[in-house]
Amino acid sequence: MKTIFLFPGQGSQYVGMGKQLADSHDGAKKLLQEADDILGISLSKILFEGPEEDLKATQNTQPALYVVSMMTALVLKEQGITADFAAGHSLGEYSALAAMGALSFADGLRLVRLRGNLMAEAGVRRPGAMAAVLGMDPQPLEDAIKNVPGCVVPANFNSPGQIVISGEVASVEAAMEACTAAGAKKVVRLPVSGAFHSPLMEYALEGLREGLVKATFQKPTAAVIANVDAQPHTSPSEFALLLERQLVSPVRWIDSMKQAIELGATRAVEVGSGKVLMGLMRGIDRSVPVTPVETLEAAQALAAS
Repeated sequence: MKTIFLFPGQGSQYVGMGKQLADSHDGAKKLLQEADDILGISLSKILFEGPEEDLKATQNTQPALYVVSMMTALVLKEQGITADFAAGHSLGEYSALAAMGALSFADGLRLVRLRGNLMAEAGVRRPGAMAAVLGMDPQPLEDAIKNVPGCVVPANFNSPGQIVISGEVASVEAAMEACTAAGAKKVVRLPVSGAFHSPLMEYALEGLREGLVKATFQKPTAAVIANVDAQPHTSPSEFALLLERQLVSPVRWIDSMKQAIELGATRAVEVGSGKVLMGLMRGIDRSVPVTPVETLEAAQALAAS
């Protein structure tokens, strides 16, 4: 049996996440305290008390989800649960790399804080929007939006029948209408502060590149399947470029999960907050069970199973 660890991205956060872990596990609590010290803010307060608006701010959401995933990964390791592969959705790719030892906890945390700040700033400089298109295959969607004026691109290939588009506000609105006319079952505008995984994020590239150069990458304990090419990677020299490209490229989650299954993954663990990736896997391949873990009890139950 081969196991893939899956690490969530933005959209999985909620006020109160990580509290059970911090209250029940000294190592997890210590990791959270370390995060507060590195960031110079009380991330723990934002996590446990909110308000939700503060937690939803991109510059806070990204380190918050990263830290909760890393707290959970620590507990899983102590329970003897290890991964044969790992993958993370967008921001979650940083969590995957850190959990597999390719990045230190501190380097990963600094990078996701930097990434969140840069993406928030990019959203101010070039306002954008995102929308989820349901019930439409990739090719018909791309055909439907290709003649829309301005910038709008596929940003997340999440599961069959769930694709997210991203770009300039007017272009996304026009693309929503085009997709509806082309037969989409439902099109929903997403409550985000920018056009993530689109060319509108190019402002953030230089700053992220500078941060990635300062980080130290090592060989991971297990291959990490990258968002940009849905391929497994183990070479430290590749990770910085993959993360840089990821900022302005679509998240190829369907292909990533299919790749994991081809490599022999027969079960998955969603490491950290929420059950979003479990839902996506059900749409991709129901034969691979996903166990969400974000408490000590859940990790112990998985170890005992």
